[in-house]
Amino acid sequence: MRIDERIARHHGSLSPQERKAAATLLEHLDDLATYRAAELAALAGVSKATMSRLFRSLGFADFDEVREHLRALRSAGEPRRVDGSPDLAVHAAAEGDAIARAVHQPALREAARVLGSARRLLVVGWRNSHPVALHLRQQLVQARPAVALAPLPGQVMGEELADLGPGDGVVVLGFRRRPRGFAELLDAARATGAAVVLVADPTALPLAERVDVWVECPVQSGLAFDSYAAAMSVVSVLADAVLSARGRPARDRVGAISRTYDLLGEVEG
Repeated sequence: MRIDERIARHHGSLSPQERKAAATLLEHLDDLATYRAAELAALAGVSKATMSRLFRSLGFADFDEVREHLRALRSAGEPRRVDGSPDLAVHAAAEGDAIARAVHQPALREAARVLGSARRLLVVGWRNSHPVALHLRQQLVQARPAVALAPLPGQVMGEELADLGPGDGVVVLGFRRRPRGFAELLDAARATGAAVVLVADPTALPLAERVDVWVECPVQSGLAFDSYAAAMSVVSVLADAVLSARGRPARDRVGAISRTYDLLGEVEG
C-alpha cells in the first residue's frame, strides 16, 4: 500500500501531533526522500520521536524503509524525486549509456526485418508509449506503405487486429505503467499470425515470451519523470534500417512524399 494510502487508512487513529507530521509528509510527497527524518520533524513542528512513531504507525520500521518504499514507487514509473536535486552532468552521461545499450542489441536487426518486410504494419502504443509509437509510425511511413497507428482516439483494438494475418507485423511500444489488458493484447496480436515486436523497458521482460521479437529499452533516469531518449533513438535506428533495407522503392517513396509536401505547401522549404 502506498504511503499516502496508509496515511488515509490510519489517520483516524493518529494523535494530533502525528497528524501534523502526516500532513507534512503528504505536502512533501513528491520529494519526500530528499529529506532526513529530522528535517521533516522540524518542518512539521513535531519532535523526532513523534515522526518516528508515525513511521511505525504506518507500517515502516524507520525512515530508511520509507525511502525504499518511495524508490520502489519510482521504479514502477511513478514520477517523484528520490535522490535530491539531479546532477545534470551525471544524468547526461547515464542517458548516453542507456542509448548505447538500447541501439547495440542484436534484436534490433530482427525487429527491423519485421518492420521492413511486413505486408501491413500496425504500430501500437498507449499512454507514455503513444508519442513514441506516433513518431515511429511517422518515420516508417516515409520508407514504406501500409503503416497504421493504433489505438486512434475513440477507438479500441479489436477492429485493428481483425484484418491482420500471416505476413503482417505488429510493433507494440509498452513502456511502464502499461494499461490493463496489455498482455492479452500481445496474445491477440500473435494469434492473428502476424509477427509481433515488443519494444519496452525491462519491467516488460516477463512478456517477452509472448512475442516474436523482444527489444529492451531503458527509460529510468535520475529525474522525477522517465526519459524516453533511448526509446526515440531506437525509433531512429529502426526507421533507418527499414529505409536502407527497402532500397530504391523507399527512396522513390521519400521523393514522392517530398513532392507532395511541395505541391500542398505543407512544410517550410
